[in-house]
Amino acid sequence: MPENQAEPWEYCLYIPNDLRAVTVSRRTLRLILTMHGLIRLVDVAELLAAELVSNAVRHTKGPAALRVCWSAGVLRIGAWDADPEPPRPPRSLEPDAGLEDGRGLALVRACADLWGWHPLARHGNRGKFVWCELAAA
Repeated sequence: MPENQAEPWEYCLYIPNDLRAVTVSRRTLRLILTMHGLIRLVDVAELLAAELVSNAVRHTKGPAALRVCWSAGVLRIGAWDADPEPPRPPRSLEPDAGLEDGRGLALVRACADLWGWHPLARHGNRGKFVWCELAAA
C-alpha cells in the first residue's frame, strides 16, 4: 500500500559525470514515485528528470545530483551540477534541420507546471540547481 501522499519526502541521488547516469536517474525516479503511489506522474516526471540530468552531465565536467521532493501535492524534480553558468535558454520545439539537440529545456518548459534555476554559492559549493514542478492534480 502506498505511503500517505500528504506527507512530504525528499530523495537525492548523487551521480557521476556519465551519460549512463540518465538511465539510472530515470529508473530510480520511477521506483520512488511507484513506491509513493504516484504512478500517474511517472511518464512526465521521467522525461523531465532525463532532460535535467542529461543537461547536467552533457554540459558540465563534474559530478551532478538528482533531487526529488514531494510536498503539498507538488512534485519538484531538480538537477544540481558544479558549473555556475546559467542554463542555455529554451529553444523552440519546432523541428530545425540544423539541430540534433538543444530542445531539452523547451521540453521542460512545455511539460512542467513551473521551472527555473538558481546559482549555488554557499559553504564553498559552486554550481547551479535547475528544477521543475508537477502538480498532482
